[in-house]
Amino acid sequence: MGKKKKQDRYPITMGVRQLREHDAVFEPRLYTYVERGGTRVSSEELGVPEHSVIKTLIFEDQDGEPLVILQHGDREVAPGLLAKAIGQKSTRPCLPEVAQKHTGYLVGGTSPFGIKTAMPIYAEETIFDLEHICINAGKRGFLIEISTAELDRVLQPTRVAVAQPDAEDASDDAPWYTE
Repeated sequence: MGKKKKQDRYPITMGVRQLREHDAVFEPRLYTYVERGGTRVSSEELGVPEHSVIKTLIFEDQDGEPLVILQHGDREVAPGLLAKAIGQKSTRPCLPEVAQKHTGYLVGGTSPFGIKTAMPIYAEETIFDLEHICINAGKRGFLIEISTAELDRVLQPTRVAVAQPDAEDASDDAPWYTE
């Protein structure tokens, strides 16, 4: 077998290992990570709508129990809506060092795949209106393009409607992916 081209190489993270265990179909998407650049930078560099770049956020409930929430890159989670949706009194984002302890990933490279601590996974329901998304695979500067059907099959997240109510609908009807 021939040598892999440099662009064919990508990190083998715990997230990639979980995806492989599930025989998931995905496309690696590498970009230059910018500290505090967020989904705006990755969407610009990869040429995809920010709405289709999904961020993996680690929250905790009032008892400090962690949970994962997947949200569109151009949206914010409303902690009160999240708490209500999951039957808790309150939720809040974890401090970066706490999130890292729960997931095993550095903030900015947090993936919902291959997380260190088993925790419930929730996903904004409108993510599944998209055919394909980009989501972190466990390293800063490394996203994967994956169908929402594959995301659903591998993670089996609970769907919730927890985006800030004043967020604009930035969805783009034009497909940005290639088949």
